[in-house]
Amino acid sequence: MSCVILWFKNDLRLHDNESLQKAIASGKAILPVYCFDPRHYRQLDLGFPKADAVRLEFTKQCVTDLRKNIQKIGGDLLIATGNSDKIISNLVKDYDCDEIFAEQEFATEELGLISELRKLLPVNCELNMTWGRTLYHIADIPYKIPDIPLTSKAYRINTQKNSEIRRTYDSPKKIEILNVPASQWGELPKSSDLGLSEEKNYSLTYMEGGESKALERLNHYLFESEQLTSYRWTRNRSLGLGYSSKLSPYLALGCLSPRTIYEAVREYEKTIKKNQSTWWIIFEVVWRDYFTFKLMRFQNQIYHTEGYSNKTKDFENNKDLFQRWCEGRTGIPFVDAHMRQLNETGFMSNRGRVNCSSFLVYDYLIDWTWGAAYFESKLIDYDVASNWMNWHTQAYQIWYTNPVNQANKYKAQEFIRKWVPEIKHLSDRDILVPWESDVVEYPKPAAIFKKWYRAINKIKKELE
Repeated sequence: MSCVILWFKNDLRLHDNESLQKAIASGKAILPVYCFDPRHYRQLDLGFPKADAVRLEFTKQCVTDLRKNIQKIGGDLLIATGNSDKIISNLVKDYDCDEIFAEQEFATEELGLISELRKLLPVNCELNMTWGRTLYHIADIPYKIPDIPLTSKAYRINTQKNSEIRRTYDSPKKIEILNVPASQWGELPKSSDLGLSEEKNYSLTYMEGGESKALERLNHYLFESEQLTSYRWTRNRSLGLGYSSKLSPYLALGCLSPRTIYEAVREYEKTIKKNQSTWWIIFEVVWRDYFTFKLMRFQNQIYHTEGYSNKTKDFENNKDLFQRWCEGRTGIPFVDAHMRQLNETGFMSNRGRVNCSSFLVYDYLIDWTWGAAYFESKLIDYDVASNWMNWHTQAYQIWYTNPVNQANKYKAQEFIRKWVPEIKHLSDRDILVPWESDVVEYPKPAAIFKKWYRAINKIKKELE
């Protein structure tokens, strides 16, 4: 009996998975596969891995949950460690598979991997790639990729006016898999198997990986707690679980479909509340689509310092300052608290990302691509398009963000106390300007910029 391979990558779910539906519809025995590819964790010249141990830990949780969910419907998931193209091509040959079902890729490195795989496949094996990443299907948007607009507003208005969102696919109830010896299904890798020197149990304080937890979180945030109603006004906070949806890590690894989010929000609007918050969360999912298609338009340009805007800045690229930023020891509490949270949990709020990137680019004068690469290494919700496009936007298209003023504006004292315990004893005023206190354990800033003076004086006046 002929068989097909179902290659899971960033679509680690059973619900709304068209590749899975196609594999089942083929009527052939299926070999579901996930590959941990060491190239995704390789060491960069900047001194850290492309994907760090915290990202690996979250991915392993997602893969474990996927395996359990496939087992519940009568199947299993083959887990392998090594170069994906070689593993998949070898499985095709070993089991005489005549088709591979997988989600379509869109970024340069991933497209290169697919190209290498095609070279290794026998002529009788078809690679069947299906688009499944975005809210609006790539075939339904009113643009060809070379014509994607330079502004999100133009894209959003025209797309929402002229395109329809496809309905989701249900999770399958049963799957017929290939008969593989029990010893061949594989186990999760250790960090050392992927070239990572660090073996650490990160405290993933925000969420646990996997489709099951993704659907639980979606239901809790919308229907159990009804926190979505206030999202528009709480999304810029940093402390706790309820201020934002925390769905981005699940979207990043495909544990949750954007169309599933859309349908849930529409149900929420019908049964609970329709307001600015429900509009805003869909707006952000559409923005994610836009960054995906925009990256497809510009591809490798986005990874270079001048970006697709072809602009230049006089970066100084002080490596010591960059290290202070990475470690959360800049002496600016709002920046340091967010960077330490990132290093420990792999997560950072939207407000933190804006401030940390702005500080690195405009205050430390460090190449934005260094920061983007560090975020890529750490973020459990790393998304190639969202990450690199947002950093490019911060570097060249939006105004400077003052981290001293922002800490006061968003009342970040308790957040700072959680992540910068060296200064937790300071008053609500002094903790925002700790360089003016006699604190030995916490570093002084490399500089106090004149552009901060107004914010500093405001803090002293308001919190005296």
